[in-house]
Amino acid sequence: MAKLETIMSCNFEPLVARIEKGILDGSISASLEDKSDFIGKTSRCSVRVFERFSYTGSNRVSMNITFFQENGGPIYISAITSGGSQGIFNKINTFGENAFLDKLKEIL
Repeated sequence: MAKLETIMSCNFEPLVARIEKGILDGSISASLEDKSDFIGKTSRCSVRVFERFSYTGSNRVSMNITFFQENGGPIYISAITSGGSQGIFNKINTFGENAFLDKLKEIL
């Protein structure tokens, strides 16, 4: 598992759209598995779940990205990858998870 947390000051919807497009355009096997959007009186939260094939691990890797904003302030972003390791009891070969997260870093 790999994780990235950051804070950005920009417009919410264009940021989410830019990341969706960048992830999907960044890999021929990438897909948007599902999404969820909540808008309250003073806050909003969007969740995106992506998946792609990892050639180095010969398996599929998922990445969940959560966007949270309150009162029009900064956008908190948390991205967590999973599923790209090998091994039964210990995680071995997490290259696919890290590479998927690196793609998000490029977009940001």
